[in-house]
Amino acid sequence: MAKVRAQHANCNVVACTDEHKSLFRVPTSEKTRQEWIRFIFGGNPPERISKNLHVCANHFKPECFTNLGQYNAGLASKLLLNVGTRPTERGNAAGGKNASTSEQLTKVHHVACQTDAPKLCTVATQLSIKTLRPRYQSKGTQTTLLRTEVGVDTLQPLPLLTPMKRASKRPRLEMEDEEVDTTGRSSSANIEEPSDSAYDPADSVATLTEPSDITMDSSKPAHKTATYIVYENCLMELFEDCPMCHGVSDVRARRVGTFLRVEQQCPQCDYFRKWNSQPVLGSTPVGNLQLSVALYANGASFFKLEKIFRSMQLKMYNYDTFRRHARRYIEPAIVHSWKTAQDAMLQQLSQQPNVVLGGDMRGHCAKFGSYTVMDIRTSSIIDLQLVQSNEVGGSNNMEKEGLKRSLELLRARSVTCDSIITDRHPQIQKFLRDANITHYYDVWHIEKGISKKICKIAQRKSCKNLQKWQRSIKNHIYWTAASSSSGRERVAKWTSILNHVQDIHTHEDPGFPRCLHRQHASRDKSKWLRAATPSLCRLENILTNKRILKDVEKLSPHTQTSALEAFHSVILHFVPRNVAFPFLGMLCRLYLAALHFNENARRPQATTTAGKPLFKVSFPKYRKGECTVKPVKVNPTFHYVDDLMDLVFDKVALDPTPYVEEVLKIPIPEDLTAQFAKPDKLEIIERYVSRFNQRQV
Repeated sequence: MAKVRAQHANCNVVACTDEHKSLFRVPTSEKTRQEWIRFIFGGNPPERISKNLHVCANHFKPECFTNLGQYNAGLASKLLLNVGTRPTERGNAAGGKNASTSEQLTKVHHVACQTDAPKLCTVATQLSIKTLRPRYQSKGTQTTLLRTEVGVDTLQPLPLLTPMKRASKRPRLEMEDEEVDTTGRSSSANIEEPSDSAYDPADSVATLTEPSDITMDSSKPAHKTATYIVYENCLMELFEDCPMCHGVSDVRARRVGTFLRVEQQCPQCDYFRKWNSQPVLGSTPVGNLQLSVALYANGASFFKLEKIFRSMQLKMYNYDTFRRHARRYIEPAIVHSWKTAQDAMLQQLSQQPNVVLGGDMRGHCAKFGSYTVMDIRTSSIIDLQLVQSNEVGGSNNMEKEGLKRSLELLRARSVTCDSIITDRHPQIQKFLRDANITHYYDVWHIEKGISKKICKIAQRKSCKNLQKWQRSIKNHIYWTAASSSSGRERVAKWTSILNHVQDIHTHEDPGFPRCLHRQHASRDKSKWLRAATPSLCRLENILTNKRILKDVEKLSPHTQTSALEAFHSVILHFVPRNVAFPFLGMLCRLYLAALHFNENARRPQATTTAGKPLFKVSFPKYRKGECTVKPVKVNPTFHYVDDLMDLVFDKVALDPTPYVEEVLKIPIPEDLTAQFAKPDKLEIIERYVSRFNQRQV
């Protein structure tokens, strides 16, 4: 891009007397510089030419600029040239082609709502033509409120403004009503938050809207309109002067969370106008609700966002308002979105003859446990069950209860379960055995336990030669599970490793009589284990343990449940372990994690511009310094957030009743503290004694 010089500098083009809009320095490239110089001096350049030559924007065609539209709309302060552009327009701006170019470069500022499209005006003021029309007060009707228990109020005439005829009742906005009176040239919106802990925003809100405020542009939804950060002093400059008589206006500003309303009246000519920073849906500012939905749906923390807003001096609503949005709009929308997606998945699974499931539980804390059921073949989460410990008599029984509820749901939706893959939980084993359901064990859970034991004995001096076989034993258990068709064959292949580490490749078990690899002479004779040595004896005790052989017989031949472990990592983003959530809040965040995982679980691997797959090198902790490579997938998508936003604004916000009723059907257990009597707070405070101020006995 060509550099732009200060606006007050002069253009060096011969006979240029036009008002300079933007000036561009002559490029340093020799070839391009000579072309610009010939244009500046008309083919007769002087002998000595200054290095600082400039050409104003009037000598370029409109298509030469990259940001002409933004400049004309007032969104850019300087023009930018395309690379390799050369000036071609000569003459004064008053005549010829250059006049149209100069007219297109005129910057126009607009005073409008943030959701309005910019309108170019040719009049001398910055206002649109509609603003200059006589002001008429429309007689509106009372608007139906979304919250039936919220009353209505009337807006009193503002000080310094001429009283206007109002309808008898108006819908009132949510949260606090903060206002600033301005009697000078500018207004101040430096408003402090209410300090009273008993302050209830819903009880002290005055009406800020009229019937005209509630109407929104039907061509584009309000929640899909681009938004910007606007500074107070920059905004209030647009309301300082009266557009009719150019006198000093009286300005008054009111804030409701992120919503700002500015009212301007001229004391000389009684000109009046009102400007809202965002549209209003029913009685709720769109920006406030949109921020709550975006915050909740992306798994963010309200308190962290509040700190960020406070650091940037951005105005925000309080936590009670966020919770009100969550209870009435967001959580019902999340439950509806998950139920809709789950119904579609279960409908497809009901048409399949044999479905292979994977199940595992993630304990958030001693209070909650979430059991997840996944379709192994598609790596999709098909059911989530949140169990509270007081429902089942303790946290030890939560995993069995979660699986039981999931299987009952699948059975009610006519989903035929061929087998299920889980870990080796004893209660799960007995429950599935009694239910006559084929049960397989996840290989990773067994391999992890065996590897820890081998790693521990390999640290001994007499068993150091086992360190060379650790990775081979890990690979052997996965190969045993994937290549076997029966439990007997799995056991035979698994026990063959004891002969293999001694360089013996024929076995007595008829289920696997000999190794399948080629016979070749080993270069490293020291790696083979010898009979009756401590290392071989200890290894044999681990691998031929009675419980291990019984579990190897049930190793899963299907795809393992590693995708479930990946889903548990996704849950941590939406449900951090160091944050306590209520039952419904916990459940909704689990649903969000499932929606995110199902949308991005099958992402393809990213490739370079040449089409080669991308990998990244990592050093995981369990490798103990050894590196590994992982495929890099394409960036995740967040279409579920957009769908949730559309659902909230298009349906839930207009009529939340059916969605709230769907939430009320969810059985929510009583809190853990409900079984205890609640003591008197004052009595507890009186009995409180710190260890540092204990009285002497």
